[in-house]
Amino acid sequence: MNDVLKVDRRDAKLALAHIYVAFIALALGGLAGLLQTLVRSGKFNLPANISYYTILTTHGVLLGLVLTTFFIIGFQFAAVSRTTGAFSDRNRFWGWIGFWLMTIGTAVTAFFILIGEASVLYTFYAPLQAHPGFYLGLTLVVVGSWISGFVLFVHYARWKKANPGQVGPLLSFMAVVNMMLWLICSLGVAATVLIQLLPWSLGLVDQINVLVSRTLFWYFGHPLVYFWLLPAYMVWYAIIPKVIGGKMFSDSLARLSFILFLLFSIPVGFHHQLMEPGIDPFWKYVQVVLTFMVVIPSLMTAFAMFATFEMYGRSKGAAGLFGWLRKLPWGDARFFAPFVGMLFFIPAGAGGLVNASHQLNQVVHNTIWVTGHFHLTLATTVVLTFFGAAYWLIPHLSGRIMTRAMNRLAIIQTIVWVVGMSFMSGAMHFAGLLGAPRRSAFSTYANSPQALEWIPYQIAQAVGGTILFIGIILVLVIVTNLAFFAPKGETEFPVAEVAEQAERTPLVFENWKLWIGIAIILILIAYTIPFIDMIQNAPPGSKGYKLW
Repeated sequence: MNDVLKVDRRDAKLALAHIYVAFIALALGGLAGLLQTLVRSGKFNLPANISYYTILTTHGVLLGLVLTTFFIIGFQFAAVSRTTGAFSDRNRFWGWIGFWLMTIGTAVTAFFILIGEASVLYTFYAPLQAHPGFYLGLTLVVVGSWISGFVLFVHYARWKKANPGQVGPLLSFMAVVNMMLWLICSLGVAATVLIQLLPWSLGLVDQINVLVSRTLFWYFGHPLVYFWLLPAYMVWYAIIPKVIGGKMFSDSLARLSFILFLLFSIPVGFHHQLMEPGIDPFWKYVQVVLTFMVVIPSLMTAFAMFATFEMYGRSKGAAGLFGWLRKLPWGDARFFAPFVGMLFFIPAGAGGLVNASHQLNQVVHNTIWVTGHFHLTLATTVVLTFFGAAYWLIPHLSGRIMTRAMNRLAIIQTIVWVVGMSFMSGAMHFAGLLGAPRRSAFSTYANSPQALEWIPYQIAQAVGGTILFIGIILVLVIVTNLAFFAPKGETEFPVAEVAEQAERTPLVFENWKLWIGIAIILILIAYTIPFIDMIQNAPPGSKGYKLW
């Protein structure tokens, strides 16, 4: 299935550059997260008049946008180079252009956040108004990522032209689907930034249509979750079977699940706006139905993964209903970290069903429950899978090997992460059910009895946040070792073969016109009439507010 066994050295440099920026963002964003949990406990005050909302914005932007986007693009460059051959010099040149645009944009955005000119939080909701430089920096990040996406598309098209009638390698196919998803959904955030927020922050227009701005953000904001998740699925489907020594259950099932994510993850943004006035309930209902369709590829993935594990265990002589579990390589951090991420996706997915349900959402909307859910989905499922991938990807790209001591440290790091996240996210979920708000610093609300109930949970969040920060220090030690200090050697880029009994993969999955066409039709059905209504019956425009 894959005849190119090693990532080209020049492509490896490009991939590593992205991954280094991702882990720098993890260090800085993780420190901001630790400070947040300490402030919320009421036992700690920030020094030097630093605003809580400055570090909240720093944490969200660096971890939610920078860490994820850079790691994903670096990983996908490596995966595509590994499975479809080295990039051309021209493509690699444009890959570096994309990288530097994203990096400069990140630096500009971070600068305006840190000097206190952009404490608008991760969602940068209007009518909160940031410095124009903040929006300009975000624009550079998005444009840079688009360039990287087109590099992948052009390279994949070249492979297809050279191999007519063949199904593209699975990892490359998945990378193309994920960047297609990103390109379509980030049009929403690009539109609100360029057409609304930038002119408004520059003073070219006095007021902004807040409802349109939020709708464009969530047209982007929910598919963003799947842009994070799909690379984790790439690792689960195509790499973990090889790591454990088994074979992939089904290539075609993996491709079908990715196509379904492309179709059903974009026209669903209204489920983040269920409490928002100005949107007709019928269209909220339509988008909630489409949201629940995403459950199908998630369950397909769960089935495929556990089928892979069971097939492997049975091949090693496992008997009984769960005997295969004992045969899995629990001492291998490359497997252990992503597997723990998979387990955490079960409660994370259940919480997502609560958030997307119109009635249950009324209980948890804008409470810290939502933050707890977010940390299970992104900060556990996705991030632990990325850590597990880094344990073979970085040494493969840097020409080194992971020692037994580092593997053992990685197992400890995963356990530390699980303990910290159980404290922090668990406390967030319970406090959210008691009504504790998200996006707010410590307050007893004039010693309100209800607010005083939240304080023990906020202290538990601080305990969990501190343990998680220890986990960040551990993973940074491991990554630094793998990149610069580990013994020189050859590390495999594991790509699984498909099980012999699997069905042949049909070529219809490569019919991009069909799938993109269906995705666009679904988006037009879900958004056209509501958008016309928002513009024709626009609420009063808002001037900008700076509350810091």
